[in-house]
Amino acid sequence: MTIENDDDLEKLKEIGAIVARVLQAMGGALRPGISTAELDAMGRRMLDEAGAVSAPEMIYAFPGATCISVNEEIAHGIPGDRVIRDGDLVNIDVSAEKDGYFADTGASFPVGDVPPRIHRLCRDGKRALWTGIRQVKSDRPLADIGHAIGAFAQKNRYTLVRNLASHGVGRSLHEDPSHIPTWPDRSERRRIHDGLVFTIEPFLSLGADWAVDSAHDKWTLLSQPAAPTVQYEHTMVATPRGAVVVTQLA
Repeated sequence: MTIENDDDLEKLKEIGAIVARVLQAMGGALRPGISTAELDAMGRRMLDEAGAVSAPEMIYAFPGATCISVNEEIAHGIPGDRVIRDGDLVNIDVSAEKDGYFADTGASFPVGDVPPRIHRLCRDGKRALWTGIRQVKSDRPLADIGHAIGAFAQKNRYTLVRNLASHGVGRSLHEDPSHIPTWPDRSERRRIHDGLVFTIEPFLSLGADWAVDSAHDKWTLLSQPAAPTVQYEHTMVATPRGAVVVTQLA
């Protein structure tokens, strides 16, 4: 999507704030003993109250209002009976639609007593995301995002999952430009045009560089090699002054 007028931007900011609030509330409710189904029910209630609709359900018939991935799961985890335990690493991805506009956000949360390396991974996952966001400006190469995140990961001795990319968003959950790399990719030749709406969502890891399908369902993705992995995601609009992040709460 490309922003064409003030109404586009305001509607995008509205759905962006909704998914951001849902993500914040779900992350705040994480505790040992809560199930992923209970967390998802909270997210669904909040979306309903805001007049929004779960995007993965709407577009892909995903079996949940939100994606909740635990430990070895790094994306598209199905909410269910799994109970969160002390020491878990949980990723929550919230995307929704309202009035024909979509926004997408996500974050990883350490639960209870986790090793210092997991706290550092979470801290640096956020830093990697903002390293990419700082590259966003009208008429800059899309590749600058992946090159900057890649340099950050290499400097800090992390790996990046290289088959889970960022994407355009706005009038649908996934749209052009598709497959925006958050790792160095010399074949990427596209440029960021003014008003472009898209996500940035690097998957930073302590060793994984690929995502593979789970043997248990058709949705959940696992890290390969198996390693702690975090994802942080924002939806933004490109302008000549930089990124306007619509999923960031004030």
